Amino acid sequence: MRLAVVRFPGSNCEVDVATVLARDLGRRVEIVDHRRRDLRAFAGVVLPGGFAFGDYLRPGALAARTPVMEAVRAFAAAGGPVLGICNGFQILCEAGLLPGALRPNRQLRFQCRPVWVRIEGPSALTAGLPPGRVVRLEIAHGEGAYVGEEPDGRLVPGRGARVILRYVDGAGRPVPAANPNGSVANIAGICNATGNVVGLMPHPERRPAEAPGGAAGRPARTRRAGGGPAEGDGPASRSAVAGSGACDGLALLAAWAEQAEVWWTLRRSARAAEPRRSGRAAGARCSGRVEGLQWSGREAGGRRSDRAAGGRAPARPQGRSAPTGAAPRVPSGPPLPPRALDGPGGDGRGRGRREGGGDRGR
Repeated sequence: MRLAVVRFPGSNCEVDVATVLARDLGRRVEIVDHRRRDLRAFAGVVLPGGFAFGDYLRPGALAARTPVMEAVRAFAAAGGPVLGICNGFQILCEAGLLPGALRPNRQLRFQCRPVWVRIEGPSALTAGLPPGRVVRLEIAHGEGAYVGEEPDGRLVPGRGARVILRYVDGAGRPVPAANPNGSVANIAGICNATGNVVGLMPHPERRPAEAPGGAAGRPARTRRAGGGPAEGDGPASRSAVAGSGACDGLALLAAWAEQAEVWWTLRRSARAAEPRRSGRAAGARCSGRVEGLQWSGREAGGRRSDRAAGGRAPARPQGRSAPTGAAPRVPSGPPLPPRALDGPGGDGRGRGRREGGGDRGR
């Protein structure tokens, strides 16, 4: 199973997301170019934060019209989980995959600081996390005030989208003082009607400036140069605090990755269950296909496991490559190192970033 992180011209957070998914959650990740036209080989797609070209016109407006977004639409229509973070949220709204828009912060200034958000309902990002759970995240955006499609800016539940995250104070109350940007009804994140397309303004991939569950007024710690973790930000601070309802963004990303794996497994099972042509002639092929991808025994659970169960390994396609433009098959064997970790030092921080990530439009 692989997860795709899209790189748009000017992006600066794709490495951050890919590194957390690969290093902290043990997922296979590939950073894909905005010109890619097929995402069928992936179990989930992330549109990361950071600059996107054309943000000076309207954040996400031009990025929403790149070739990869047609593939994202097809991927989402098939039920695949799509996650838009910050600028990625803006791109999803501009592409029509989520309703509403993101307008400039009410302060007309860039906001970069920790915030509390409360889980409001289920989605691919919040699956398994109970409503009312408080999460400590970080924001970094200049145009992150969400407004719905109603004349007064509200998002009407049941009309194609649902609120899944809301800005709250340390006690979990959605008071005006907890709203960092003027978002309507303190909305921090939404999902589509089916819950597989999710957009949020806070960055779940960034470590909070304080330990999860700590006092809201505690001074923020300084991050190391190059965008590394803050002093004392060890593994213990990356998970939910024992006996507390608070957690950080890693819990959200872990839930999203799990949902991607569930969807991918169901997709492969459906592919394997499709009728297959039989025949012993050389060059016989499996007929099961999903959206142009050829099925093989190794993709459907592995030839070795089929023999171990006493069954007969399915025939593998021979004499013909995948159709032009189709996504490559998932490679067999040991997982390859994720491309996101390629860089100086191999720790995914070769590019570095300034505090706040430079998310002009997020």
